Amino acid sequence: MDLSQRVPSVLSFVTTVETGSFAAAARQLGISNAAVSKNVAGLEQALGVRLLNRTTRTLSLTEEGAAFLRQARIALDALDAAVDAIATQRLEISGPVRISSSAAFGRDHLLPALPGLLTRYPQLAVEVDFDDRVVDLVGGGYDLAIRGGHIADSALVARPICHLRMVLVASPTYLAQAGIPRSPAELTQHRLITRRFLGGKVSPWNFRDADGQITTLDVSRSCLTLSAPEALTDAARQHAGITQVGVHHAWPYLERGELKVLLLGQHDPGAYELVLQYPHRALMAPRVKACIDYLLAQFAATPALHVPLAALAAHTA
Repeated sequence: MDLSQRVPSVLSFVTTVETGSFAAAARQLGISNAAVSKNVAGLEQALGVRLLNRTTRTLSLTEEGAAFLRQARIALDALDAAVDAIATQRLEISGPVRISSSAAFGRDHLLPALPGLLTRYPQLAVEVDFDDRVVDLVGGGYDLAIRGGHIADSALVARPICHLRMVLVASPTYLAQAGIPRSPAELTQHRLITRRFLGGKVSPWNFRDADGQITTLDVSRSCLTLSAPEALTDAARQHAGITQVGVHHAWPYLERGELKVLLLGQHDPGAYELVLQYPHRALMAPRVKACIDYLLAQFAATPALHVPLAALAAHTA
């Protein structure tokens, strides 16, 4: 029996023993019953011994068959190990990964995760673009992007990172000077700091009344309009007024007492989300998959990205 016949015959024999019948072995191997039976018979002829006792209902190993089975399994395990060794070399985590991220999230959360990623996979070469515009992942040559807001359905795969809840904040110093607003209507008497997106739209300030109705505050007469969310937080910390920011931006300063939450329970936090997007699942490069898995695990373990609304009650003005 030459090598081209030996491996299929041994595999047919081992699979038959493990599944209990020629028919089950045939289904598992994707060949016919007759082919499995022929392979086993050919193996027995080549060895000059009977490996299986056959009846119309059962198969049982002979003593020679049991001895051969032990050696055959060792040989098949060695073959699997050889294949895995080559596959591991082929799938080595190395090469470039291009990431697009908003500037604020990239600075506060992506950058702190990168040293650990590069320590785990030292052959990676990570390139990050900090850009608040929505980029074309495929056209721009990006492997993945981190984006927040209302995520539209698309051909991109979107893996959730966290919910993006909004909160109204101001510094204790500002509130001591200007007073604490107790209703949305009182906000019109305060200095408001708003965000204008790159497309020109101003982020709305929404409130929910006792009946569950949503109303939007007119913030067109704000005293300060900025485009970067981290700038809104910094302006509030410097006592410039009241602003609306993501909880994940404000949380470190809330914990330190540098900011206070306003109108909790009246202000509507929104239904935004932060996701990690990439073009496709099939045949993903190992370097990209490793990067995605690592970053998602790091973000899942970042407390500021998963602050429950109930925890904000301790930080209200």
